[in-house]
Amino acid sequence: MVSLTSARLVRNRKARDRAAPTLERPGVGWAIPGLVFFLVFAVAPMVGVLYLSLTSWDGLNAPQFTGLANWSRFIDDGQIWQSTLVTGVLLVGNIAVQAPVSILLGVWSAGHQRNRAVLSAIFFLPLLLSTAATAVMWRQLLDPNFGVPAKLGALFGDSNVLGTQKGAIVCLIVVTSWQFVPFHSLLYQGAARAIPNTLYQAAEIDGAGRVRQFIHITLPQLRNTMVTSTTFMVIGGLTAFDIVLLLTNGGPGTDTSILPFSMYQTAFRTYDYGYASAIASFLLLLATGASLALMKISGYDKMTSTLEGL
Repeated sequence: MVSLTSARLVRNRKARDRAAPTLERPGVGWAIPGLVFFLVFAVAPMVGVLYLSLTSWDGLNAPQFTGLANWSRFIDDGQIWQSTLVTGVLLVGNIAVQAPVSILLGVWSAGHQRNRAVLSAIFFLPLLLSTAATAVMWRQLLDPNFGVPAKLGALFGDSNVLGTQKGAIVCLIVVTSWQFVPFHSLLYQGAARAIPNTLYQAAEIDGAGRVRQFIHITLPQLRNTMVTSTTFMVIGGLTAFDIVLLLTNGGPGTDTSILPFSMYQTAFRTYDYGYASAIASFLLLLATGASLALMKISGYDKMTSTLEGL
């Protein structure tokens, strides 16, 4: 009896699938422009950098193939591993600060509060400034002679906050977060506005307050945006360069010399493009591995779209 019932259910399901309208998917030809662009501007440069990492090249003469010499030097280079550690600390610090602030600010700005538009415009002003302008402005603000630390000696001690590794790293996290929180808030603002209002109305009928609605409705509905935003933070943290160059110049000493900064120094100050390519290749592998791990941990690779890819 059970087997007959199961067979009937299977036949009914197949009949419904045949009767259901099928969505017309775009043909493969739609992907050709994107594939060509990706091959020319992404794959080809990556292959070139991987090849250069196996050579010795000063940028003028023809590259000389040296095999794995640059990679052997890379493994034994203590400065590179220190740069990797500093890069990781900055990355974790930026995510820990930017993620919660961006979620709260984005959800708040998606509401209908009074003067919300004016306040949102003020909050988003840092997004309009270039990184160079931001770094120069904050360097002046943090100047130990006439900046904010000099005026508030009781809080900042000797006022030279960029003179220690801990102080410089904290300043880099604060400045980077100040600049990029508005971008991530925009992502969360758009996602929060797409949440159906009926969910909140049903929660209010059940007696749920604002906090419970935020935890049980808003945060789960923002899951996809969280993955996207965090991926941007990871990639941005691993490729950040200009803010370090202009704010701390890798100092004090080499205490804030992150991997992109080390790559820049190796390539454009010592003209050792082969070893710099090895550092760039390591950064590429690190960013790819971090992005894939984030997708796997978050379950993003198993999420499905209600539009079936359209």
